[in-house]
Amino acid sequence: MLNNRYSMGVWSKMSFSRHIVATFFCVALLETSLCVAQGQLCVAQGQLTPTYYDQTCPYVTHIIRKILLKAFLNDTRITASLLRLHFHDCFVQGCDGSILLDDPNTTEKVARPNANSVRGFEVIDDMKAALENVCSQTVSCADIVAIAAEQSVVLSGGPSWAVPLGRKDSRSANRSLANTALPGFNHPLDLIKAKFAAVGLDTSLDVVALSGAHTFGRAQCLAFDQRLYNFSGVGDQDPDLNETLAARLREICPTVGLTNLTNLDQTTPDDFDNVYFNNLQVEGGLLRSDQILFGTQGADTVEIVNQFSSNQTAFFEAFAESMIRMGNIRPPASVVGEVRLNCRVINANNSITTASADARLVTSI
Repeated sequence: MLNNRYSMGVWSKMSFSRHIVATFFCVALLETSLCVAQGQLCVAQGQLTPTYYDQTCPYVTHIIRKILLKAFLNDTRITASLLRLHFHDCFVQGCDGSILLDDPNTTEKVARPNANSVRGFEVIDDMKAALENVCSQTVSCADIVAIAAEQSVVLSGGPSWAVPLGRKDSRSANRSLANTALPGFNHPLDLIKAKFAAVGLDTSLDVVALSGAHTFGRAQCLAFDQRLYNFSGVGDQDPDLNETLAARLREICPTVGLTNLTNLDQTTPDDFDNVYFNNLQVEGGLLRSDQILFGTQGADTVEIVNQFSSNQTAFFEAFAESMIRMGNIRPPASVVGEVRLNCRVINANNSITTASADARLVTSI
């Protein structure tokens, strides 16, 4: 049944291919134009393509998918976790695998948005080990995370997209940036929009489409208990929280600060679909950052929520395009890249290092 579902997830999305290919080439053209305008050498961008590993590691996606399926059988939550891992990587100095590093002085894993929350590192380790056995020193950890995110969406019934590849791994993490750059579950809409704009993403369509990733996965009580017990500092409940949902959540989270888990989408918690947007229309968003997409009066996000709620295909197409754009977030020019042999630590020597950050640009979102 699992394999059947997975196959259907892949082939039922083939109708998106022309749209996604068009997005791929539009983004590539935009990046090239920007480089020319800035007097930069962009030859390395030619390596950033879905066919990047066709000659050097042709079974890369197959190997990642095999490890993912094994993990999924033991933990259905892992698909949402791997998608979130990619998001949290890309928003902090670009999609460079920096979130995987374990250096105690700089690791992003203990930054406030990530601590005791972001997960899936062991699965990425397994994917890297399997790839090193087949094509050593070839596939970057950043690319593994990107492929794993796409395959996780497909496995859960969502759209597929051609993941442009050729990223390199940074040799440093940035905990301080992780503490400030990532959107938070209690942030107001204008701050969320500002953080998307800061990394070059659209403040309307990308915000809503990528928030749709909360159509599956889990959240800890401490991410939303303020909505239940102390929304405005006087022991009140968030007025934009459905009473039926609130009562259910109080049973799961009887006091504040707990790490008990509940479903982000209370209706179809393990399926990648558009029900998340239906929930927002009836004040059923779990996180405050979800509900404000529909509950903020006059916001341009409301119309997009309504569109995605009534048209799952529109959501799937927009989500795939937004993932391509997010995957294209540039690392800073000062960040040196390499292909790590172990995703948790930088290489002991620089023999596989790429001196130019341009080699790690991705023509995708």
